[in-house]
Amino acid sequence: MIDGRGWRTGAPVEKREIPMYYLKITAYAEDLLDALGHMSGWPERVRAMQANWIGKSVGVRLGFPYDIGPPGADGTRVLHAFTTRADTLMGVTFCAVAAEHPLAAYAARDNAKLAAFIEECKRGPAIESELATQEKKGVPTGLVVRHPISGAAVPVWVGNYVLMSYGDGAVMGVPAHDERDFEFAKKYHLPIKPVIDVAGREYSSSEWAPWYADHGRCVNSGVYDGLEFQAAVDAIAADLNRLGLGEKQTTWRLRDWGISRQRYWGCPIPVIHCGTCGTVPVPDEQLPVVLPVDLVPDGSGNPLLKDEAFLAVPCPRCGVKARRETDTMDTFVDSSWYFLRFACPDSDKAMVDSRVQYWLPADQYIGGIEHAILHLLYSRFWTRVMRELGLVAFKEPFTNMFTQGMVLNDVFFRKADTGRVEYFNPADVEVTLDATAQRRIAVLRSDGEEVESGGVVTMSKSKNNGVDPQALVDQFGADTARLFTMFAAPPEQTLEWSDEGVQGAYRFIKRLWKAVHDHVTLGAPGLLDKSALSDGQRNIRRQAHQTLAKITDDIGRRRTFNTAIAAAMELLNALAKIPQSSRQISPQDGSVMQEALEIAVLGLSPIIPHVTHALWLALGHRTALIDEPWMPVDAAALQSSSIAMVVQVNGKLRGHITVAAGADEGTVRSAALALPHAQKFIGTSAVRKVIIVPGKLVNIVV
Repeated sequence: MIDGRGWRTGAPVEKREIPMYYLKITAYAEDLLDALGHMSGWPERVRAMQANWIGKSVGVRLGFPYDIGPPGADGTRVLHAFTTRADTLMGVTFCAVAAEHPLAAYAARDNAKLAAFIEECKRGPAIESELATQEKKGVPTGLVVRHPISGAAVPVWVGNYVLMSYGDGAVMGVPAHDERDFEFAKKYHLPIKPVIDVAGREYSSSEWAPWYADHGRCVNSGVYDGLEFQAAVDAIAADLNRLGLGEKQTTWRLRDWGISRQRYWGCPIPVIHCGTCGTVPVPDEQLPVVLPVDLVPDGSGNPLLKDEAFLAVPCPRCGVKARRETDTMDTFVDSSWYFLRFACPDSDKAMVDSRVQYWLPADQYIGGIEHAILHLLYSRFWTRVMRELGLVAFKEPFTNMFTQGMVLNDVFFRKADTGRVEYFNPADVEVTLDATAQRRIAVLRSDGEEVESGGVVTMSKSKNNGVDPQALVDQFGADTARLFTMFAAPPEQTLEWSDEGVQGAYRFIKRLWKAVHDHVTLGAPGLLDKSALSDGQRNIRRQAHQTLAKITDDIGRRRTFNTAIAAAMELLNALAKIPQSSRQISPQDGSVMQEALEIAVLGLSPIIPHVTHALWLALGHRTALIDEPWMPVDAAALQSSSIAMVVQVNGKLRGHITVAAGADEGTVRSAALALPHAQKFIGTSAVRKVIIVPGKLVNIVV
């Protein structure tokens, strides 16, 4: 939805009540929440997002009696609201209800302004996160309710920030201690009554301060004055319970999963509607219900509603003419268990068979952060249901999870008078600077007319700003595309698309290819004699095996592919400094070069598999690289006969020294004091002490 309209059609979006089918995920809320504390292989950010979505709240459900207005579902005239801050009850100065609340509908019967506002709310967002950021608006209903403790009259408003689907569709307004209520009260000049004292702070109603929402001690609250948070909640809950107007309650933000979709594509909901028998499930022997394939969605509604061959069926119970359900399932239903079916795709007796126990749960899940809540939460729920049905023996489907970053690109569009927005792919847009070089001008190549720029955002179908990988593959090869996307940013961060970055990745692959080509043209090297290495050869082996160790850790444990690539690049830079002609003097140089190039090729093979396969064979191997075991790190090669140490004077870097790996402190001290650049800063000052951090640094204090 963009500006209140569907992004494809430009049609206005509005909220309506329709009958739907649900899966009772709320029955699993506690288990889904508790298990998050044991899922150490999942990112903390994702676990927090799921916990917030499940949204366990412990508080008080309280009631505000009223005399004028329709009774509620329980037959009483009491406006119910839930709060986690019952200690602020004496600070209530208004109540706000959702646009769909019965009191709102009652008050709007002869109030045109309120009726228009309710219609406006129905076209607004229905997601809590979007409601939180929109401008807070409201219209008074003219109705009042009574404060459950004091009995004072409390005005009732309709607020666009209140969700009918959360709690009872009403909130008690405490503007002194809730930022949302504060904003609403300031806008409509409603009273603000502070009732919580925070030690060391002085309240002012001129503008909101975050500490206004802190816990503290009750003030201006009558018999509750002086009580701290929990004591106040307990006392108020007890009094409300005695009055029959409230009790402690645990609520959940999580709602049952509405799976109904009014569209042609999707899994049909296997239900038949009979005038005599009511809603009847399709018998097992008639499953699956298969969609007709000759329908064409034309935008006028669900085409299944016009297909009598699909609609008209006999009732499975009584045989009279009945009607098939036309709602199809949310596609999240399919994605909630497809990974289980991967283990046994040919099973024709049940959803899964015993093979699922061998393959699942998945050791590693990789997906975008946009799946952190719905898909992953639904998958966890679905797996639990299948466990209860005896189909699997585990509750959690994914042991470890990694969320990769999104790819960003420019977005360009035009907005029609009808409100419809048309997006154009960046490849179809030419961007230049105006004559002053101050403004970018974006022009659609097909008609030469300007388009608007929407900045750099996540690639998506809706924004039409994706890059076709086929064009990239055709020009540079698949490995270039893989190398660029993995090197441009850490995998968990966003990546901004760059044609220059693609060119850089292509140049590096060519350098690697040339290095192997230059090496193999000199002929096959001899066997490496580790006992007869020069210092230079040892240094190359050390860097090669340090590179192998880093790549092994970066890819295998840390999943930081960009740093693994950087290590391979550094190794190639070091090898490039060795003149290939030296092979004619020392075969050992060729053997060391062979091993180092094999490490570079092997280390990059998960990232650029096609190029490295060819290079592996060029290096003299007969086995395909994908079938080779991962090379072990030679611990002996990592040992150094000498080490480089930083030299500081009064904590500031003044140079480096190289000493034997086993040098004693006296030797290290003498070498540091003799360093000419250190002597320059010591001058005639007396050396007070020399601090040595073995193997790392020397700090000379003067």
